[in-house]
Amino acid sequence: MDFARRYLLLAFTVVGIAAGGVAWVADAHRAADIAWAATAAITSVPVGLSLLRQLLRRQGGVDVIALLAMVGAVAFGEYLAAAVIALMVASGAALEEYASARATRELSALLQRAPRSTWRLEGDALVEIAIEAVRPGDVLVVRDSDVVPVDGIVVQGPAVLDESALTGESRLVERGLGERVASGVVNAGSPFRLRAAATAEASTYAGIIRLVRAAQETKAPLVRLADRYAAFFVPVTLAVAGFAWAISGSPERALAVIVVATPCPLLLAAPVAIVSGVSRAARRGIVVKGGGAIEVLARARSVYLDKTGTLTAGSPAVTRVAVFGQVTEPEVLRLAASLDQLSSHVMAAALVRAARERGLALALPSGVAEDAGAGIRGTVEGRAVRVGRFDWLKPGDVPDHVRRFRRGVLREGGSTVFVEVDGELAGAFVLQDPIRPEAPRAIRALKRAGVAQVVMVTGDHPAVADAVGAALGVDRVIAGCSPGEKVEAVRLAKHEAVTIMVGDGINDAPALAAADVGVAMGARGATSSSEAADMVLMVDRLDRLVEGLAIAKRTRRIAVESMLVGMALSFVAMGFAALGHLPPVFGALLQEGIDVVAILNALRALGGGAAGRPPGRLPAGLAAELRAEHLRLEPALDQLRVLADRIEELPPGEAAVGMAAMRAFLRDDVIPHEQLDEREVYPQLGAILGGHDPLGAMSRTHQEIFHLCRQFEALHDDMPAAGPDREDLTDIRRVLYALHTVLRLNVAQEEELFLSLDDHYLERAAAPAA
Repeated sequence: MDFARRYLLLAFTVVGIAAGGVAWVADAHRAADIAWAATAAITSVPVGLSLLRQLLRRQGGVDVIALLAMVGAVAFGEYLAAAVIALMVASGAALEEYASARATRELSALLQRAPRSTWRLEGDALVEIAIEAVRPGDVLVVRDSDVVPVDGIVVQGPAVLDESALTGESRLVERGLGERVASGVVNAGSPFRLRAAATAEASTYAGIIRLVRAAQETKAPLVRLADRYAAFFVPVTLAVAGFAWAISGSPERALAVIVVATPCPLLLAAPVAIVSGVSRAARRGIVVKGGGAIEVLARARSVYLDKTGTLTAGSPAVTRVAVFGQVTEPEVLRLAASLDQLSSHVMAAALVRAARERGLALALPSGVAEDAGAGIRGTVEGRAVRVGRFDWLKPGDVPDHVRRFRRGVLREGGSTVFVEVDGELAGAFVLQDPIRPEAPRAIRALKRAGVAQVVMVTGDHPAVADAVGAALGVDRVIAGCSPGEKVEAVRLAKHEAVTIMVGDGINDAPALAAADVGVAMGARGATSSSEAADMVLMVDRLDRLVEGLAIAKRTRRIAVESMLVGMALSFVAMGFAALGHLPPVFGALLQEGIDVVAILNALRALGGGAAGRPPGRLPAGLAAELRAEHLRLEPALDQLRVLADRIEELPPGEAAVGMAAMRAFLRDDVIPHEQLDEREVYPQLGAILGGHDPLGAMSRTHQEIFHLCRQFEALHDDMPAAGPDREDLTDIRRVLYALHTVLRLNVAQEEELFLSLDDHYLERAAAPAA
């Protein structure tokens, strides 16, 4: 029965029962019986046809119970009972339609909002074209309230976008010139121009559509299990009905058993709960390929995570600059970045970005030549500059100070790029792919959710991988893996437990396909591997995996609850009916109530539940101030480590200057910042978090920072005017390293706390309020 027929049948049964009731009250009992019998007879036609189609497909014909109940009631003269059973069948079908429509609302909305056409700029004219006609390089005009048709780059803007349909986040996002925009988001501002980067079929939204269609077509194992149980229920029902007839000699008792035995809780509750969970996930920016994936996800006990782009940001950043010659640190960075403007290497982009963030004026290089994967050389303002690997710059023996530097960086989990200026080694850059701020918290949450093993798999050097794994708190690290070895590791894990593989959706597609559940990170995953991934996190954040796992577990629990509770109530009712305590009419009404309870319970999967809700929210203004303050302080914190590394090699006069600058930084920036946190910020956070002294451990960290600052101040004040004494250098280095470590730990703790209270914390970079 389609949508209209289900509601038309419900209306007919209501009218038929009402008409019979009016006739009965008017003492026209024969007319009432005819009205009720006709209601049952007409309702039995679509039920019979549905049963016939099921049998032709060799599926369990569970509708036979409802059909037998209506036919039997009419045969035994229970016309009102027959009509009530007809009402039960019609209302069950209508309720199923309503529940399914409600459960699939978000999925259907994703399909319905797909754009059919767009506007292409051809010369000075705007031409409306079918979305299938868009080709990479076309310049499109996205009007106000239009859905972005394809992935592209903003060429005239800015673009103010509503990404809520994809990410579940209601906050508007602004994309500037040159920034990438995913298809499927809505233009919430003025019209802007977009240069198409892909066809519609290869764009983000097309990948999501494929996932959604798969979600609507796939039947979950739990639903298939419910079908099997429902088919098993038919002979059991007939046996109980026959037993009731045999012991009582009354066919009405057999009829009463059949009436209350309709397996609607199994037929309706399980699929409604599963689809509700899929829809709930879609509302939070988690697109699941189908009910099967969400059910398997709920049983996962092992999670394998790719490192680059999944646990880390996927884009290296310059964290330290080491100087080996006479060229100053800013000049080393400026010359290297100027040359790297013409390189396509990912590390070159990091150097250029670091130089621009520091406000350095870059020059245009000349005579540039690049050896892929090794380095780049050219001339910058008359100076010969080379940037790349050390063994490319200086083949042969590695000097001791360079060996020590490289070994220390490798232990930290970083990468190095060296710079040569006019034939002399001038310096080196330490680059690190920063760990996602939400990653440690997400891994802890996975373990709390019942995941027994969290494993990081990566192709990186073991030393780098081990450093990242230790910082994240994963259970095991598998390093130096090729794509094929990742697949093999996932396959081995599947023999021990249900396994999730999480990757960036591009290079990890084989491993995603090999896992029980493959999860692609970010919108790009939907485009590149919708065939491989079972789930795509449209918000490029790892903590959405935890949310998806929680939704899956809750959905499965509700589906099982709905089935078991509904069937238990049906069995109890069958017992009462078999003993003669439940007449057919009241049995039909009771079964209708059981159906409603089971389906309404299944619809709870649309909600998020009380668990997991944060205790409070960080006010947006306070979050912006905290984020801006951390962004201001973080670059200077690395200077503590730089000074500690170099102080023994510096002339006493330079060491004294460095000590004075660091003392001023601690006195004027660090101490006031931590005091403000302790005096004003932590009390506000404590009120949000609740409980007794929830930030006591972090306050203790502040006390250690104050203690170390006092130690450094004493070392500075005791320093001779010419510079630090050799015997004091060990203490100075110890205090500088300790300050760097404790301050970095404190910032990381605060960032994780702020992120847990504000999903948009990392995007807030507004200046602090005056």
